[in-house]
Amino acid sequence: MSIGIKDVAKAAGVSAATVSRVLGSGSVSPDLRDKVEAAVRATGYRPNLSARRLRSQHSRTIGLIVSDIANPFFTELSRAVEMAAHQADLRVMLCNTDENPEREALYLEMMQEERITGLILAPTSVGAARIATMDFDFPVILIDRAGPLGAHDEVTIDNAESARLLVEHLVARGHRHIAGIFGNTSSTAAARHEGYVAAMAAHGLPPHAQFVAPTAEAAGAAFMRMVERSLRLDAVLASNGLILLGVVKASKAMGLEMPRDLSVVGFDNETWTDLVGAGITVIEQPVAEIGRTAMALLFERLACPHLPPRRVVLSGRLVERGMPRPA
Repeated sequence: MSIGIKDVAKAAGVSAATVSRVLGSGSVSPDLRDKVEAAVRATGYRPNLSARRLRSQHSRTIGLIVSDIANPFFTELSRAVEMAAHQADLRVMLCNTDENPEREALYLEMMQEERITGLILAPTSVGAARIATMDFDFPVILIDRAGPLGAHDEVTIDNAESARLLVEHLVARGHRHIAGIFGNTSSTAAARHEGYVAAMAAHGLPPHAQFVAPTAEAAGAAFMRMVERSLRLDAVLASNGLILLGVVKASKAMGLEMPRDLSVVGFDNETWTDLVGAGITVIEQPVAEIGRTAMALLFERLACPHLPPRRVVLSGRLVERGMPRPA
């Protein structure tokens, strides 16, 4: 059964014209606005985005800006967003920043010029701080990477807790010399580093952390430098799928066998992680759920522009592989 403005009006005890003014950001009293927005949430009403945006001269387009489309995480995330947008008769304009804040700024400007309906963005650290001070005439939803609290709606996973789970997995299997290799461009990597350091400290273990460009090549080179410095490494935690791939490729190039010589853990449950040695333990991120949740937040923000900013934190799942726990 389709829910319309009249249903919202009946639930709120107001006229349909009042509901239209609220949804169109018209002038109404705060109490009346709260009543209508509560009715929108209660009835599950979704606005006719096509009509609303045509009236306001906005396109029926969702902007999606990701930091690295070569990263399978963002490929899958983009697919989830596109599917949700298609179901709402919306198009998606996809842009890839390659972790470049200047390029990101150009895309943000382009989104303004294109008069998009809403924006879903995985920002660089520089970009997250920048957009907190910018005024947009469309909703902005941050994904994967957090911004300043209260600036925009956002969807992330519990990155610090996920990194802690990976360290606990390694410690339970007897590892004590655990390095961490983290990206240097996002709040996500910073949160994972925080969780890694805290978990190491809880076991009285010194951290060995490196921050690198979040690419397989940079990660592989950083790992090789660690080994060349004769660090007594028996395990490595990689903060994203590309970094994980770089560490695995470098370890193989150096003749190290997993898990006999080295255990490697990381993020993103890509197919290949189950095919290396005895398999690699990873945090599986709910990628499709992140995309769907971001779109749901966007729809809710379009229906109720004055909702307070929301932060949705989803949980990753530890997929254990490799060496069994010691008896």
